[in-house]
Amino acid sequence: MTHQIDPVAISLFGFDVYWYSVMYLVAFGLFWWLGTRRAQQPHAPINRDQVGDLLFWGVIAVIAGGRLGYVLFYVPDELLANPAMVLNIRDGGMSFHGGLIGVIAMMWFYGRHLGIGFFRLSDFVAPLVPTGLAAGRIGNFIGGELWGRPSDVPWAMVFPAAGDGLARHPSQLYQAGLEGLALFALLWWYSHRQRPVAAVSALFLMGYGAFRFLAEFFRQPDAHLGFVALDWMTQGQLLSLPMMVAGALIMGWAYARRSQGIAKH
Repeated sequence: MTHQIDPVAISLFGFDVYWYSVMYLVAFGLFWWLGTRRAQQPHAPINRDQVGDLLFWGVIAVIAGGRLGYVLFYVPDELLANPAMVLNIRDGGMSFHGGLIGVIAMMWFYGRHLGIGFFRLSDFVAPLVPTGLAAGRIGNFIGGELWGRPSDVPWAMVFPAAGDGLARHPSQLYQAGLEGLALFALLWWYSHRQRPVAAVSALFLMGYGAFRFLAEFFRQPDAHLGFVALDWMTQGQLLSLPMMVAGALIMGWAYARRSQGIAKH
């Protein structure tokens, strides 16, 4: 199979709207829809109206953090040569890990503003994120970018943008299934019952880190970076390791507090 999907969803007055941008809108829409449902559950820390405010600030945090994270983690040399390139979002380049840092900072301030604290808000938000991640990876697949490593599996695809004619893993779809759908199912199930404060957030960190680490074995490393450690570890895997460690530590802390009769939802 050869990837032959037009990355442009629609052209209006000479302006191209890409499917990747459409997937961002899908991600934000799913966040709002799922968030309003969670806000109706007992013990929800925010109400339906506050979900809209949270989404507004979240959009800003995702875009700003994702772009800044990309240039810092993946193309720091370009940033030093041309600092203004950080604003050129239309040329692409967003980092999940950067977006996560942006969202964490936003939740810290917004949680304090509402008087509910960081972890109660992050526990509410965590199950709402994976569907957006799935949408983003589908956008990567439609755009024919971030392709996988060469493979002879029956569903391997030739991505013309790779420029070598090799059949490759459609790793974007693997990531959509793991970091998106599987992580969503895990977090939605886990958060359906009362858990210690911070436990849902911890599971998100561990789950995403583990799924991303696994998926990176099928994804082609960034050409300008290659393998960044041990001759096999990619930048995505390296950035996922502290997520898993932090998640495990936070999970242990959350359950230790519950055993002391502290911090239950």
